Amino acid sequence: MKRTSAFCRRWLPLLLLLALSASAPAQELLDKLDDALFVQSPGGFFRTDLSGRLDLEGYYHEGNPPGLIFPTDNFFFNPRLSLFLDARLGEQFYSFVQFRADRGFDVGLKQHNGDARFDEYLLRWTPWRAGELNVQVGKFATAVGNWVPRHLAWENPFITAPAPYENVTVITDQAAPASPAAMLARRNIPDRKGAWLPVVWGPSYASGASVFGRVEKFDYALEVKNASISSRPSAWDATELGWSNPTVSGRVGVRPSAAWNFGASFSRGAYLLPAAKPTLPAGTSLGDFPQITLAADANWSWRHWQVWAEIFASRFDVPNVGNADTLAYYVETKYKFTPHLFGALRWNQQFFGKIPNGLGGEAQWDRNLWRADAALGWRFTRHVQAKVQYSYSHQQGYLQQGEQMVATQVSVKF
Repeated sequence: MKRTSAFCRRWLPLLLLLALSASAPAQELLDKLDDALFVQSPGGFFRTDLSGRLDLEGYYHEGNPPGLIFPTDNFFFNPRLSLFLDARLGEQFYSFVQFRADRGFDVGLKQHNGDARFDEYLLRWTPWRAGELNVQVGKFATAVGNWVPRHLAWENPFITAPAPYENVTVITDQAAPASPAAMLARRNIPDRKGAWLPVVWGPSYASGASVFGRVEKFDYALEVKNASISSRPSAWDATELGWSNPTVSGRVGVRPSAAWNFGASFSRGAYLLPAAKPTLPAGTSLGDFPQITLAADANWSWRHWQVWAEIFASRFDVPNVGNADTLAYYVETKYKFTPHLFGALRWNQQFFGKIPNGLGGEAQWDRNLWRADAALGWRFTRHVQAKVQYSYSHQQGYLQQGEQMVATQVSVKF
């Protein structure tokens, strides 16, 4: 009886939203709304467009929640409303704002009171129509890698992110470990997501400035941000974290043909927060302990097939320990069976290097991980989409982070 009640409470809202939004009257209403949410000056010199998306997600996992899922409940319901405002002034100036109301940036980060915030806001100047140069300031997603351009729910064939963007390691930004042995001891406790970090924290909406563009078959991006690519969402606003230890990141890409896209990325910056200062060795500062990351990515598209792959090699300079190295990668493929139905598979792995164990030897500083993701999606109309995902993960050792997980998502776009 309890299981039936839990099912109704967690999953029924998704089914109701799906049934209501896919109906003919709802589609007509969404079409009218989509066509009406803009303001334009005579001649079109100035134009603003408002759009939005309502996502209802349900999660079931075993044991400790995996990735950047915060609730410890086996079942969890996660609603999210996203609003996007695009504005253009002539051909050279563009601004964008993304507002969200949900239970926290990551799933269930703020379970009870909810949260409302501006995740992105930026101003962009494009001096030439061809787009060889763009200058951008504000709070926006990182240029590193190839997953970020498709990380939003409508573009992502999965519900969760690849492992490099969400697998929490024992690296902390809050305090320096007292010794290598103290850091190694973290491997034997469940993920402390309020204090530990992944290689890249989702799309990493840190604040700063960037230049980017495309010249023939090549594209480039260089950015300076206030926080590292592994930093948590609470550090991304410029008002929360200053500019004393900026992070520099970039990507260079080449498109040799219509089917292929290759890229190489880098990032370097301090990952420790100001709260860690009292725990640092004497005579050192936050900037003495950077996160250095090199990455490569590839994308291939042909007819109904799409394939993406990324590999990250990241080094954290840990006070009182030394260099902690990790290698993470994933390969993801999507196949479009029909104009409405698509399926996707993803293989993720992460490996960890060794650090001194304090006893004259060395030990891996975290547990190696592999994870397989499978997803099935149905795009009912240009406004409504539903997905279901199953994930199975395993990490080295007896402690597991939710080996099995099932997630569902219904998105209504307007």
